[in-house]
Amino acid sequence: MKYYLVSVSNRTNLNLCINYAMAGFTNSINGAWTYVEIDRGDFLSFLYGAKVYNLYRVKEKIAIRNADKAPPWPPVTFSMSGRTYYFPFRLILEPLRKLEEPLVRAEFSYVAENLLLRGGYRKTHFQADQTTLQSVSQMGIPYNERTKRFDYSRYELFDLKFTRNRALAQAPEIFHFNELILQSAMKNYLSKGDNLEIFLSSFDIKIPFNSLEILGEKALPEGHVDLLIKDATPIGSSNSIIVEVKSSSARTADVEQTISYGKEMGDDCLKCILVAKKFPRRILEYSCDHPLDLATYKIGVDLEKEVGFSEITNNLQLSAISKTPIR
Repeated sequence: MKYYLVSVSNRTNLNLCINYAMAGFTNSINGAWTYVEIDRGDFLSFLYGAKVYNLYRVKEKIAIRNADKAPPWPPVTFSMSGRTYYFPFRLILEPLRKLEEPLVRAEFSYVAENLLLRGGYRKTHFQADQTTLQSVSQMGIPYNERTKRFDYSRYELFDLKFTRNRALAQAPEIFHFNELILQSAMKNYLSKGDNLEIFLSSFDIKIPFNSLEILGEKALPEGHVDLLIKDATPIGSSNSIIVEVKSSSARTADVEQTISYGKEMGDDCLKCILVAKKFPRRILEYSCDHPLDLATYKIGVDLEKEVGFSEITNNLQLSAISKTPIR
């Protein structure tokens, strides 16, 4: 159960989102990334003009073929690039609370800080923490207005796929597998069953695992943490674990970056973990003198072919490794 603020580009689209109780994302890698990030049962609000609108629960996720002809949002052509975007990726929402609140409220400080450090929106969505969700759940009034229904039974749907083979990529149905999708897969994987406990226990982290939440892309002055594992409701302490994710081989700069994030987080940071596909010998040797832990990932499906996001998540493996190279 996660909570997101979804950015909306203009007032017209915001009104359409509210009227239809539906969120839509473009035929781009960012749209695909947002679509796989947000799950059924998650919560979201709309973010527009430095205000937060309404609270919803995600009921259904659909990907529509030939969505350029599907209402309610019209296609958008950008004059600079000449590219036209439409909205194949959609979330069907259940309205819970009606609200319109300024982002400057203290309750939205987690998201506001991310926005400030990033220099503006420039993202499709922002994940907020459980404390923010608890606050929003008490704002406004229960939603009792009627919404329009989008009848997607008239449209052909498709299953979103990913591949490492660029020759097979064909947006919006097949995208090249990149680091953003890997990060989302890891967050999804660690959120299931006892995967988080097993992963953190391999680094001798001894805290109540069921009290933790996993957040994506936490902004810091030094950059942004790929995954932040933290106390969902801090009481007396605010434990956090930084996880930096690299899709290929780790580099010296990745080690230094991960350590800098840990220093920025301060004493509340229990561990800094760098995850990569592999660690060359020189990186293992270099990391021995630095306060971080290492892990490798493996995806047990052939990503040279077209693979669904759930297949990637279900076949993901994370393994802690020793920083001492074999001699």
